[in-house]
Amino acid sequence: MARPTAQPRAEKLSATVGAEVIGVDRDRLMSDEALPAWTLDALEEHGALVFRALQIDDEAQVAFSKKLGHVEVFGRGEYPEIFRVTLDPAKNPSAAYLRGTFDWHIDGMTDDIPIKATLLAAHAVATSGGETEFASTYAAFDDLSAEQQQRFGEVRVVHTIAASQRSVTPDPTPEQQALWDSRPAKVHPLVWRHRSGRRSLVLGATTDHVEGMEPTESRAFLDELLDNATKGERLYRHEWTVGDMVIWDNRGVLHRACRYDETSPRDMHRTTLTGDEPVQ
Repeated sequence: MARPTAQPRAEKLSATVGAEVIGVDRDRLMSDEALPAWTLDALEEHGALVFRALQIDDEAQVAFSKKLGHVEVFGRGEYPEIFRVTLDPAKNPSAAYLRGTFDWHIDGMTDDIPIKATLLAAHAVATSGGETEFASTYAAFDDLSAEQQQRFGEVRVVHTIAASQRSVTPDPTPEQQALWDSRPAKVHPLVWRHRSGRRSLVLGATTDHVEGMEPTESRAFLDELLDNATKGERLYRHEWTVGDMVIWDNRGVLHRACRYDETSPRDMHRTTLTGDEPVQ
């Protein structure tokens, strides 16, 4: 097939986050050598990219992901890079943990270096609910006053698995609590200073408390920042159709799944690019 000559387009879907990619199909995804660099540039600009009705299989998703960066490996099998996002424990043994994705979060905040970006492809969708919402924490930082930007740059926040699970499992069993506690807490600055020169806020469900701040005050402070970052006019909500693929910049974009029934057939195939910069 001849290499496409027309440049793909990214059409904004909201004022602060999200753009739909026009002019890319599965064949172009696999053959256009210039597309990976264009995609990374567009991702930097828009935070999330929507490829509607792309209809890619796991082979194509993994191959394109590898063109964008180093891809995490989750298990075994033909495509160990694929992680299935489903509430069906027969398809994913970690299904119960995924109920925590109903809250705003940034992936990998209990790691030293969080995930760079995520690619999510829809293989089955919920009949009701199951949309994915996105909010830019680059924009949230930019909206702070100069005094706040400076002051918040000194704030450090403790992130834990337990914090991310409390809303869905408020009364854990001793075994559940022990499992959560087996993953060490991580301390990250509230403000992520990126190599690009941009700055974003590190918020979401994994935030347990601010170092040196009284617990009630700490929770109120973090909740207010999150509420401001995720106001309705700031969001892009993606209503999934089978075959859609969305890529988002995990370093500066919060996301969450809208609630859906646990018996839903919703089945999303995820690949993630390993992080390439620390939260410093």
